[in-house]
Amino acid sequence: MQPMTSNAATASRDIRSPREMDKRMLLRGRRQSGSAHVIVLGNEKGGSGKSTVAFHISVGLLKAGQRVATVDLDARQRSLTRCINNRRAWAARTGLDLELSHHCCIESGQAMQIAENEHCEGQRLIDAISALDGSVDFIVIDTPGTDSYLNRLAHSIADTLVTPLNDSLLDFDVLGILDPSTYELTGVAHYAGMVRAARRKRRQLDGSATDWIVVRNRCSLLASRNTRVVTSRLRRLSLELGFRPIDGLVERAIYREYFLQGLTALDDTDQAELGLRPNPVQRAARDEVGRLLGHLKLPLDERARQRAAHRTEWFSESVKPLQVDELLDA
Repeated sequence: MQPMTSNAATASRDIRSPREMDKRMLLRGRRQSGSAHVIVLGNEKGGSGKSTVAFHISVGLLKAGQRVATVDLDARQRSLTRCINNRRAWAARTGLDLELSHHCCIESGQAMQIAENEHCEGQRLIDAISALDGSVDFIVIDTPGTDSYLNRLAHSIADTLVTPLNDSLLDFDVLGILDPSTYELTGVAHYAGMVRAARRKRRQLDGSATDWIVVRNRCSLLASRNTRVVTSRLRRLSLELGFRPIDGLVERAIYREYFLQGLTALDDTDQAELGLRPNPVQRAARDEVGRLLGHLKLPLDERARQRAAHRTEWFSESVKPLQVDELLDA
């Protein structure tokens, strides 16, 4: 490939200038206003569990006393939006005080020109982040399983990028290319290349580094050759691309069956008027989500954590029956 001449490079910068202006405007605004930590759930492969993980992360942070906003970039599927709307409706129906994030969904542009739609959608994301930043501790962004300008823009502003990856060689294909005979890594795949470029551009624009975490999702409880290959190749690819591979969520029905109520594995299902006592499956799922949140190493606000702990203690005490001496004192 011939090196780009100075004129060609200038022309290339001119072509990209509207997009670069969007990125610079968004990053500059975030530096000026506040310090909300942006968590982006990204993977161009659909069905990897991005919305489920995004929902559990946001609820987990809320339960830890953090101020959380959520942004849905998938204006067609709206999976995260529907989870949150269902949660809000269930809280209103039952009278439960369920934790809710500030939420918005970025609508798709409706113009005839692609460039015009990209600019419109980018501006909507910039306005949403600007409105939220400074008033919340975390902004969780759920992205669609497609390559788009809006998706890339979100990746470029991520402080923490979480990539859920189904535990299969088919899904691994978005990160690395494997030799079919030896299963050795022979190259970097399309999505990983996009993330590498976005992280490099972020460092160039404001000197910040994106913490990239690849979460092995929907893992099987049974050991298999597929699992061993994916695990070893992820570990090797992480050294080249600079991400942290961690274990995520096991394939469990509990992550899907509470969708209509907008509940998570972290919620008290008995209190939520489902009539379900905590069982070993729910406890295991709750532990998995807790470990996932711990592995993310997010900058939690300690004062908010203390407030959440005090609130939990107060709730636990308020439901206990009064003792005899307490009744006499009353």
